[in-house]
Amino acid sequence: MLTTIGLMSGTSLDGVDAAIIETDGERVFSHGARLSLPYAPELRQRARALLDRAAGLALDDPELLAVEREITLRHAEAVNALLAGAPHVDVIGFHGQTILHAPASRRTWQIGDATLLSAETGLPVVHDFRSADVAAGGQGAPLAPWYHAALFHGGDRPVAILNIGGVANLTFIDADGAVHACDTGPGNALLDDWAFRHTGVACDFDGALAAAGTPNRDITERLLSDPYFSLPPPKSLDRLSFVAALEAVQDCSPEDGAATLAAFTVEAIRRTPLPNQPLAWYVCGGGRHNPVLMEGLRRALQGAVLPVEHLGWDGDALEAECFGFLAVRALRKLPLSAPAVTGAPVSISGGRLTCAGLAPIPKWIGAGLELGNTHDMS
Repeated sequence: MLTTIGLMSGTSLDGVDAAIIETDGERVFSHGARLSLPYAPELRQRARALLDRAAGLALDDPELLAVEREITLRHAEAVNALLAGAPHVDVIGFHGQTILHAPASRRTWQIGDATLLSAETGLPVVHDFRSADVAAGGQGAPLAPWYHAALFHGGDRPVAILNIGGVANLTFIDADGAVHACDTGPGNALLDDWAFRHTGVACDFDGALAAAGTPNRDITERLLSDPYFSLPPPKSLDRLSFVAALEAVQDCSPEDGAATLAAFTVEAIRRTPLPNQPLAWYVCGGGRHNPVLMEGLRRALQGAVLPVEHLGWDGDALEAECFGFLAVRALRKLPLSAPAVTGAPVSISGGRLTCAGLAPIPKWIGAGLELGNTHDMS
């Protein structure tokens, strides 16, 4: 059992979530402190601009390196704030900031300097969780199902855990405990971009813009005709996969455009094929704070639709906790990939371990590691 700080900066680009858990990578023994540090508006805008250029970015692009450094230091700030009140932490699970996800091209790119993070915090860092899966032919996402399945025990199944971040994804746990997963479609990303375009605010707080509008069903149906929605799970998306939807609603009022994009998110979730009908849908991610999305889901889906707090989970810490959990799975060489979760041909592990400036390397990590180097965990 290790004590770990998990870090997550999601596709909504709003900041860093950090959380402490104790885990052996299979079970979760305790949940500790957590915090969220927002990105400054300028950093968020610079990170968002990188997404539009990511496919052609060189690794030594000055703006890329500058944004990566600022994002990493913000992560270090979150870790050090938690360390101030924690008696002991063994390892960091560092997801980084996704700027490109194209598994069909065998590419997934999360920026973040693990060497700098390790040096700034004095802790070993497990990172690069997705690359081994994508290299093996998997989708590289979602990865949270491993954590959802570890947390969900003793409840009625089948059940769906629905995460609405920038992209929406779900974990389906069948009656026999089998786990399936996929990205369902857009989450908050389109609404965020639309709200920023029309209000200058980075998201549709409390769904106020969408609540004042009426969805255009014809536009929603056109958007849902995209070939992605006819693909069977597992499947995954980039944050910008449906950015053209912003042009599809460009002639709508700000309110009707927001309502249409919200309806697009909900209907994409409803149409996701699952092995069986969930008895309940438990919602995490920022989308659970949007009343328009939550009410739309309650109307569209069979079974109860509830925030994950109904299970006693912390919906604001869940993804950060997940990457602390996955860090320990990686250290133990446990699978991060599976055919029904990421579409990888076999179950494989993944991640990389960086121990920059640690002297000596902790004994539990194992022998044979060179100080300051990065080591493949797959």
